[in-house]
Amino acid sequence: MHFPVNPLDVIARYGDAGSAAYRILIRHSRSVADKALSIARAHPEIPFDLAFLEEAAMLHDIGIFLCHAPEIDCHGPFPYICHGYLGAGLMRREGLPRHALVCERHTGTGLSPEMIHARLLPVPFRDMQPQSDEEQLICFADKFFSKTKPDEEKTIDRIRKGLSRYGPRDVARFDAWCKRFLGM
Repeated sequence: MHFPVNPLDVIARYGDAGSAAYRILIRHSRSVADKALSIARAHPEIPFDLAFLEEAAMLHDIGIFLCHAPEIDCHGPFPYICHGYLGAGLMRREGLPRHALVCERHTGTGLSPEMIHARLLPVPFRDMQPQSDEEQLICFADKFFSKTKPDEEKTIDRIRKGLSRYGPRDVARFDAWCKRFLGM
């Protein structure tokens, strides 16, 4: 059973509402949520939990407040790659374990233990690949929007090109989501 939560209230507990980082996070998250909801509504055959989908999309990047990314006004001590698992920790403290999984599993097209080991990523060594329909859709929708150019939706070709620097697995996963969610 899903108990609704107000994502803006949760975000306000961790970010300074007067900061650029806060405004960037809200704008980016709203874009991701709107894209995810639009795709979900186009697929009534997939039993998406729309209320959860919107909340989790709004909260997926909450960990940025703990990371060092000055270009988006984030001045925390951790590398940006850590924002997913750090956000998951915040969501678990909030009593939101499903939202935590979305935070943890949305980075890139998901982080496998093999990838974490091979790239020596400073994140916990565990499977952080999206599993549920909602996790996959939020991860997919997130690829269309950056935080540094919040008003610009990326093209599929640009996303593929960006993912290609991480290897063919990421591009293949994105392409599978394009087929599943966009029919392409």
